[in-house]
Amino acid sequence: MLVDPSGIDLSSSALRHLAGLLAVRRVEVGTRWRRLPVGRQALLVLAHLRCGHTYTQLAAGFGVGTTTVYRYIVEAVEILAALAPDLTAASHAAKWKAFVILDGTLLLIDRIAADRPYYSGKHHRHGMNVQVIADPLGRLLWASPALPGAVHDIKAARTHGIIDALTTEDIPCWADKAYQGAGGTIRVPYRGRWGTLSTGQQAHNRSHARIRALGEQAVATLKSWRLLRKLRCSTTRITDLVKAILTLYLAASS
Repeated sequence: MLVDPSGIDLSSSALRHLAGLLAVRRVEVGTRWRRLPVGRQALLVLAHLRCGHTYTQLAAGFGVGTTTVYRYIVEAVEILAALAPDLTAASHAAKWKAFVILDGTLLLIDRIAADRPYYSGKHHRHGMNVQVIADPLGRLLWASPALPGAVHDIKAARTHGIIDALTTEDIPCWADKAYQGAGGTIRVPYRGRWGTLSTGQQAHNRSHARIRALGEQAVATLKSWRLLRKLRCSTTRITDLVKAILTLYLAASS
């Protein structure tokens, strides 16, 4: 295989952070020797998560076997996912914000037409539903565990307890029409055709759309990790991948 070096558009702090975590893990398990030092393992994992490089590509580029690549990635993802904040911690952090923005996104997966639970009628694609909470500047605060794509956004929010958590902390939250009827502190636009809305309702929807558009930045941030643009792994691993990426993002932005 021909190997072409490529850049990873991340700061060196993400590499140092992950390498530090991997070094601690090796001490904990008593590892004496591995094919790659922690810095190279961290670089391999970041290339997979950020650039979406396959196991075969990484094995050729780093001079190890595909089985070794798999083990290195699984180990790092497990460490990072365990450090991701849960909804309670994210809600406590969001309590000091003026408001938050709730949005749902579909992470595309490689499935056939028979896999109906993963088929999103809204997007007409197979995928996994992930709920995202962003701050007033559009920065990612929290990402939910992944649910099958057929799950509607409001059902996903209720399943994860997002509405109750935000209401308990009394945090105003802007969301789109998919969350109609959510109640609590969730604020949604008025429904109906534009021409049938009153002047006040139209003004409200314009203002609401401008605020909610900031939440799209959080979704774009999540999908800037190219692995999440088309997942070809088992659906049981997707939640940990999302959590791992959330941990790296929060560590780099803190």
